[in-house]
Amino acid sequence: MAVLAPPVAAVRVAVRRALLGVRPDGPVLVACSGGADSLALAAATAFVAPRLGLRAGLVTVDHGLQSGSAQRAESVARWAESVGFDPVRVATVAVAGRPGGPEAAARQARYEALTGIARATGAGALLLGHTRDDQAETVLLALARGAGPRGLAGMPPSRWVDGVCLLRPLLDVRREQTRTACAALGLTPWEDPHNVDPSFARSRVRGELLPALVRALGPGVVANLARTAELVAADNAALDALAADALATARAPGGGLAVAALADLPPAVRTRVLRAWARELGAPGGALAHCHIRALDALVIDWRGQGPVLLPGGIPVTRHEGVLAA
Repeated sequence: MAVLAPPVAAVRVAVRRALLGVRPDGPVLVACSGGADSLALAAATAFVAPRLGLRAGLVTVDHGLQSGSAQRAESVARWAESVGFDPVRVATVAVAGRPGGPEAAARQARYEALTGIARATGAGALLLGHTRDDQAETVLLALARGAGPRGLAGMPPSRWVDGVCLLRPLLDVRREQTRTACAALGLTPWEDPHNVDPSFARSRVRGELLPALVRALGPGVVANLARTAELVAADNAALDALAADALATARAPGGGLAVAALADLPPAVRTRVLRAWARELGAPGGALAHCHIRALDALVIDWRGQGPVLLPGGIPVTRHEGVLAA
């Protein structure tokens, strides 16, 4: 009897754990670029899902940013059909003209397409191929941006976005394991040239910074960075729960917030209350920055009669008679 390669087994075990709670009402979709991580994820899902009574589908996205991208997407789709994925979809997206840099624009376009197809097919979950190495890179990028705990928490293993359950089964799997798994299965991954393009921050972290940290601090640094994200995420969940209760207590008539109820809160809780309230007012989360929350906080703890705080989306917030209101 053939011995299963350990990396193949590791990926399959990770996928099985992620899928155990998924209801069989619709397919589970794999987002697959054809790279080693998502290809290993797709191969494991094709094996595991039927054994759990689940139907596996696949989506690949053509960003149109590279020569031959349409052919690459079609090649991924043909492979998916050949191994039994159903449904199989190719999503072509337009990246140009979107706000932010090219990485952010491509990511936004990709997630819109993926979640749209997941809703249209009634998918029970959408599986993404981010690995432990991706998580470590995300933590380093968050540190470089001066991000707070939300950024340092990295990517969650599960999350609901626009009514779609996103699952990241491979956050405890190394990138090298996915490459080895593909080789063991006779699969040839696509090598995305953007992954080695130094004009992208993540590529520089992947190709230069993280290897330098491994050389300086040892191979355990990748797992330690990923574990840091997990620990911070747990703290975030506890603080978010406290903030939800505090927000309910601080509500004033007319939809505002009572300053007296906010002032004595610990800063970590108070700023979460203000962020959640700003989102309720309609401020887009992607544009809501630390400077906006700090200015709102000043209306509470450093009141000097200052004028309104203008939130993203053109939302003015003022303090009047002990109440923050928009």
